[in-house]
Amino acid sequence: MSLVQKDYRRRLIDDKIEKYLKVFGAISIEGPKWCGKTWTSLNHSESVTYLTERGPRNLAKVDPKYIFNDKRPQLLDEWQLVPSIWDSVRHECDSSKNTGNFILTGSTSLNKSEREEVVFHSGTGRIATMRMHTMSLYESGDSTGDVSILDMLSGNVKGKYIRKVELNELAKLIIRGGWPANIEIDDIDIIPKSYIESIVTKDIHERKDRKRDTNKMRMLIRSLARNESTIAGNDTIVKDIKEYENGAGLIESRQTVADYIGVLDSLYLTCVQEAFSINYRSSSRIGKSPKRHLVDPSLACASLDLSIEKLLNDHETFGLMFEALVERDLRIYMDYLDGHLYHFRDNISGDEVDSILEFANGDYGAIEIKLSDGSIDDAKKSLKTFYNNVKRKPKFMCIIVGHYEAVIQDPETGIYIIPITSLKP
Repeated sequence: MSLVQKDYRRRLIDDKIEKYLKVFGAISIEGPKWCGKTWTSLNHSESVTYLTERGPRNLAKVDPKYIFNDKRPQLLDEWQLVPSIWDSVRHECDSSKNTGNFILTGSTSLNKSEREEVVFHSGTGRIATMRMHTMSLYESGDSTGDVSILDMLSGNVKGKYIRKVELNELAKLIIRGGWPANIEIDDIDIIPKSYIESIVTKDIHERKDRKRDTNKMRMLIRSLARNESTIAGNDTIVKDIKEYENGAGLIESRQTVADYIGVLDSLYLTCVQEAFSINYRSSSRIGKSPKRHLVDPSLACASLDLSIEKLLNDHETFGLMFEALVERDLRIYMDYLDGHLYHFRDNISGDEVDSILEFANGDYGAIEIKLSDGSIDDAKKSLKTFYNNVKRKPKFMCIIVGHYEAVIQDPETGIYIIPITSLKP
């Protein structure tokens, strides 16, 4: 019998947790604060120890075995507060020979010195690690799931008319984000804005290796938000900060930017969408720079003080934030399907594809993302150019749209056109 409450909203990662607990001695779930790690883990646990509480934490520092019990799986919440727990869990799994002993959750990754000084074994074969994100539209109930990615892969999509989601509704979904605590409330911008404040005033100081400046971190997050869904390296971010920000607190060093981004990475607040490597004319033409996303588009909006009204009056920014929303969902869906999310760009011609979905067997699909149906023809052109120039053809091509009223397959090109609010894995 699990510890979860009756109103628990099931997540896609629940299926993977159930499977992995039958195979591994323990699992470790990593992800940003407030994304639902603890709540989901309680859904699979028979007991729980919160390392955020002083008593259990002090006891674990003496010897982690003192906090272990026989009610398994035992949830060890925020285990990284006592890093020696990792090796003790690994040893306990070796000793018990049973699977499903522990669930570890963590909101901050260990730094290099902590890993070298305290953790002596990777846990390979005993502890399986998985990444958890905020909620996708399908998980929050905002996507009907009328069509799945696997339907497209198998060529089994059935056309149908669906409700056309209005632009103001899409803007609300972006501003609200996928934070579980934000799904049912009216003031949708409070939690993302509070999250940003927590990052810049508290979370950046969790690492004791050096002192970091609140204002500099705030400027960096704003720059990442302005460059959401684009290919922007550290040099671009430095230039962007100089252009948009004033005062003596500017981040002027590429190394400083890299350090501050590293802090956000350690808090699981960034997601890197790598470039897709494929034989396309010449490999030397293929862009290798990744897209860098904040983990949820609501954080970008909160950082830039964007509202529903501001998005509706700024179509370009709205489009970039919608792309971030879609790629957040695609990342969650591909994690569920044991695949990967990439992007593609030809550096010579400028040809690009917003998202490439690669599956475990090497098959892949090419995705263009458009806010409204007025850009569908441009998306078709981009996908057709990609298809004609690539040697290994995609299994399917798709245009994911926000403001659209049907699931269809274009009769001329075979390209699927699908509203994001109808998609599931």
